[in-house]
Amino acid sequence: MPQVRVVTQDGENLGIMSIQDALAEAERRELDLIEVAPDANPPVCRIIDYGKFRYEQRKKQKDAQKKSKQNEIKGIRVRPNTDDHDIAFKSKHAIKFLKNGDKVRFTVIFRGPELRHKEIGQQQLERFIAALADYATVEQPPRMEGRRMTMLLEPRKDLKLDSPAEGAATKRGQDEDKESRRQAAEGDRDRPTGLPQHETQPPAVQEEPAREAQPEAGN
Repeated sequence: MPQVRVVTQDGENLGIMSIQDALAEAERRELDLIEVAPDANPPVCRIIDYGKFRYEQRKKQKDAQKKSKQNEIKGIRVRPNTDDHDIAFKSKHAIKFLKNGDKVRFTVIFRGPELRHKEIGQQQLERFIAALADYATVEQPPRMEGRRMTMLLEPRKDLKLDSPAEGAATKRGQDEDKESRRQAAEGDRDRPTGLPQHETQPPAVQEEPAREAQPEAGN
């Protein structure tokens, strides 16, 4: 008779038992039996809440997607004569990018005689460094590249990043979270009654592409 090693969701090792006994133990605890190490000898199974397990897997996947975005670079352009109002406006945009985990490249564009006053561009970039000191650190200090002066800022290590449910993706993130919680509460309606295969991370939720507006027919 096939045997498995059984571990509880708290990490307690219940020892080796037959699959039938393992299923009976999971049913007694009103939980599910999940195979987590099929290649072990004997295979290892865990007694857990399957709906909660699926919810946590989705959450880990979203966290991984969030971290993968941290290497994106957003660009902000300014001119040597950009005024205080525009500096403040562009700083707010930079804060949104930084709190989303993105780096921000600032570019000062010089035209004609402005190239004789590169120190003005330097001062503009230093104003951004001061304005964003609570959100970013300088990864690449200001430097000239042809007619442009560039600078790269990265999020501070201690900066609390926005969750995927915040910012521009607020509604979509909230809808996904509600759906995950609903499925967890219902046990996904596919709660296993036997010994399922090794659980892997679920596929990413695919969104339906937006439909392009069709031109109106002429009268």
